[in-house]
Amino acid sequence: MDASLIQHFFHGLTGEEVIRFNKLAGLYEEWNAKINLISRNDLPHLYERHVLHSLAIAKFISFRPGTRILDVGTGGGFPGIPLAIHFPGSHFVLCDSIGKKIRVVNEVIAGLNLANAQAVHSRAEQVTGSFDFVVSRAAAPLSDLFKWTSGLISKKQQNAIPNGIICLKGGDLTDEIKPFRGRVEVVDLSEYYDLPFFETKKLVFLTC
Repeated sequence: MDASLIQHFFHGLTGEEVIRFNKLAGLYEEWNAKINLISRNDLPHLYERHVLHSLAIAKFISFRPGTRILDVGTGGGFPGIPLAIHFPGSHFVLCDSIGKKIRVVNEVIAGLNLANAQAVHSRAEQVTGSFDFVVSRAAAPLSDLFKWTSGLISKKQQNAIPNGIICLKGGDLTDEIKPFRGRVEVVDLSEYYDLPFFETKKLVFLTC
């Protein structure tokens, strides 16, 4: 298990990125044996189902240096850690309400020497600060994410798209996005990755 799959879909990675992506497998194998972050069936597919999935956001937007991103319900560190590796000039705050997961995420961040990421033990609605984007991977319905975090989204724009919430989801999203009609964009991840796993996966962008 190595990061060659990432390099297949992301050309021009720096040497530091490749080193860090390759280190992910060993770090997650080590910590998953102590605390169950990823299902044992999923662990052999770490790079496809977790890292590449997280990096779909990097296919949608290239965060400019100085961008601040909040990862809500980060769990084992997704999508925040892969994005922090890929965008070293941006700052990532990864939050989760489960303390043992955050402790492991902090260990992974330390193991990768990621100076641009920090993990905090907090519910989304208790986070303070200002962010350009909120990202999340199937952590909560879009209406809840909006309620919890829309007040944290900065009014100052510095990226190619407006500030907002970017979620990774699957299935039929018709009812979930209905309240936000006109402000929401849905992208099929099959546009980015020609792999069966991504056939039903989607990216949802909500302008705030």
